[in-house]
Amino acid sequence: MAAAAANSAVRRLPFAAASSRRHAGAMYRPCSLSMNGCGGGGGEQAPLAICETRTLPAVSTAESAAAQLGSAVAALNADPPRCRSGIIRVEVPIREGGGEAIEWLQAQRAALLPRCFFSERAAGGHLGSTGADGSASPPFSGNGGSLRRPRRPPVRSVAGVGSAVHFRRSDPFAFRDWRSIKRFLSTDCPLIRAYGAIRFDATAIVSPEWKDYGSFYFVVPQVEFDELEEGSILAMTIAWDDSLLWTWQEAMDELQATMLQTEPSNSMESPVLQMEKQESQNSKVKEVLVEKKIKLMGQSQNGISPLFLKLNDPCPKANIISLNHVPTKASWDVSVVKALQMIKESDPELVKVVLARCNRYITDIGIDPIALLACLKGEGQNAYQFCIQPPDAPAFIGNTPEQLFHRKYLSISTEALAGTRARGVTKSEDIQIGQDLLFSPKENIEFTIVRESIRNKLENLCSKILVKPSKSLRKLPRVQHLSAQLSATIRNEDDEFDILKSLHPSPAVCGLPTEEARRFIEENGMV
Repeated sequence: MAAAAANSAVRRLPFAAASSRRHAGAMYRPCSLSMNGCGGGGGEQAPLAICETRTLPAVSTAESAAAQLGSAVAALNADPPRCRSGIIRVEVPIREGGGEAIEWLQAQRAALLPRCFFSERAAGGHLGSTGADGSASPPFSGNGGSLRRPRRPPVRSVAGVGSAVHFRRSDPFAFRDWRSIKRFLSTDCPLIRAYGAIRFDATAIVSPEWKDYGSFYFVVPQVEFDELEEGSILAMTIAWDDSLLWTWQEAMDELQATMLQTEPSNSMESPVLQMEKQESQNSKVKEVLVEKKIKLMGQSQNGISPLFLKLNDPCPKANIISLNHVPTKASWDVSVVKALQMIKESDPELVKVVLARCNRYITDIGIDPIALLACLKGEGQNAYQFCIQPPDAPAFIGNTPEQLFHRKYLSISTEALAGTRARGVTKSEDIQIGQDLLFSPKENIEFTIVRESIRNKLENLCSKILVKPSKSLRKLPRVQHLSAQLSATIRNEDDEFDILKSLHPSPAVCGLPTEEARRFIEENGMV
């Protein structure tokens, strides 16, 4: 699948199909009810009545920020917007960083809630993306830039829990879905972002681990921690739309449940929530109880924690009980031989295909995906890290050096990445290995296929195509790749969807021609 992040950029991850009870535009999940922005009601193309970010005064600690958000929820309860749809982000800047986004996420007790995490490349890429199955796309953001938005330090990483609004279908990702997501985003609110992923091939059979993802899954978090180059931000987002059968009050109730980490079942409710229901006939009493409930947010051990969990040894220790491969090595070897025969034909139908296998491990203990992701931090230099986890579902985590594309206004930037060598033990050895990669005929052919495929696709949709540098080395902690940077100009913002549809999957993750490679992968049982 592909995973996505903000500022209209794109990266790569994997995906699957969803099963849940639906009622008109609403979708039920094990922990609570939330709005599916791709739901029915026919309202997905109508603009939201309100889309705004409210920035509260900066504070010195995350604890103070949590208390500020609690007061903001009480104020919103007392004076709700008088419109049928909208999305509001309330954020509190924190002058002192206090901790890292991934440490904040580890401190949250949110096992049944949606979780997401995205971090920027150390080498100054853009936090954000869009992608498909077997690849990941970080967040969507408005139009990739706004002259009116205030300047602030760049975002290094984002951690989120809960779902202000999510987007999921079992049908292939289409232009209407793209528009449904963009409907909740705005250039005036650049940090309201949708994080998620798109399936590599929405027509293929879905394996069990991907069933909760649908053919695509994106989420705007209810509560998030943004780690900046200078300081940080604690924020909450509330979204509602009467046409999707999700009212302001329902959205507010779920936000409060998320911030208190309570589930909407009688057996799991806190005493404060039970008191509120008993006194619900008296609006004044209810208002007082709501304020009491909000005050608990910065203090309750069961609520959204303003603290950070920093482990001395974050890597989980587990023993492998069993390991199997899908397909088996023998079956995979047969497919490799078959693919090589097709590629070597005088008029080949297939130029390149990427064949992969799935390794399935069973361990003696459960592994927290966020803890596992934290272990990969050392591998994350010059790469994006991501985690996407729908409610009560398996998590999709990983590191990728690749960005599918990034848009700012009408400017598109993308990259070609192919060919691989290990890093050298010594500096001189590393230089020699890099030179061997740069001048390898075999690696040059593979890299040229990827670069020229991207260039040709851009030429069909864009103007002012520029490739510079045309070939260089991208060095990562353990490996190095051949790389090229490409830029272009699109005609209008809606062409962004055509760029995504055209570029993903790239020859580096699927093959060339795309459809022939995709068909070979499916027919030969590859993953």
